[in-house]
Amino acid sequence: MDRNLPVNLGRVTEAAALACAKYLGKGDKEMADQAAVDAMRRMFDTVDIEGTVVIGEGEMDEAPMLYIGEKVGLRSDDDIKVDIAVDPVDGTTSVANGLPNAISVVGVAPKGCLLHAPDTYMKKLAVGPKAKGAIDIHKSVTENIINVAKALNKAVEDITVEILDRPRHDDMVREIRQAGARIKFIDDGDVLSAISTCFGYTGVDITMGIGGAPEGVITAVALKCLGGDFQGILAPPNEEHKARCIKMGADLDKVYYIDDLAKGDEMSFAATGVTYGELLQGVKYMENNTASTHTLILRLETGTIRFIESIHKLDKKPEYAK
Repeated sequence: MDRNLPVNLGRVTEAAALACAKYLGKGDKEMADQAAVDAMRRMFDTVDIEGTVVIGEGEMDEAPMLYIGEKVGLRSDDDIKVDIAVDPVDGTTSVANGLPNAISVVGVAPKGCLLHAPDTYMKKLAVGPKAKGAIDIHKSVTENIINVAKALNKAVEDITVEILDRPRHDDMVREIRQAGARIKFIDDGDVLSAISTCFGYTGVDITMGIGGAPEGVITAVALKCLGGDFQGILAPPNEEHKARCIKMGADLDKVYYIDDLAKGDEMSFAATGVTYGELLQGVKYMENNTASTHTLILRLETGTIRFIESIHKLDKKPEYAK
């Protein structure tokens, strides 16, 4: 895969983050999301790819842009054919309420290498490279915490589990506390939470809980690039979601391992912070119509991890200012 593609993907997520951040704390998550979608779509059409959205904003009749099946990129004869998983804003509620850890994110792999995940829930378990191989989603919360603690050479009391603050996790939270581990709640955005397990300075050792299945595919791309580990089981909350899974040929009993979600050894990933977080700084609008962004860029083939801090002169980038 083109070695310049990851940096170009960073430009795509930067554009989405810059557009979305204008709605920070304004209480309108739909407008924040639409701004990010519009900006991301425009920037995709400057990239030398023939891309197909396989994880996006929804089906064609649900989303005007970045819908599943939509073609993006310059799409010239020489461009590589890729599958694309996008979330223009992972954490729209965080943006609307001025809360941390919202990001714009995109993962790319050769055509046919990303799972077309149904739009439903997934039970997830994620860790960083040092705990790879230590997790088993069929085991109890306590067993997984103990095994990860051993892999990280930590006491159970020093393990931090990050989890979405949702009533559906009440039993899981109870068991984490009974095991003696620490809990860090997040309001939104479990993609960034899983990525955080790969960077020691975030203090996150395990991410677990039930979140979106499409986000699980994006997470798998990032964790594969970083050498982490991920397991998921589809968890449709009702009969309508269950029927959707069956229609797509999804196996409700299957454990989806990282290579089931993101196949092969060629993929790229980019994420730009929208609001401030421990891993990525948020967009800052500054004087003289400038803004700063902080972006994580990953390339699986080389294992390269880049953090790029950029200052954008918006007068010279009208496509960012729309």
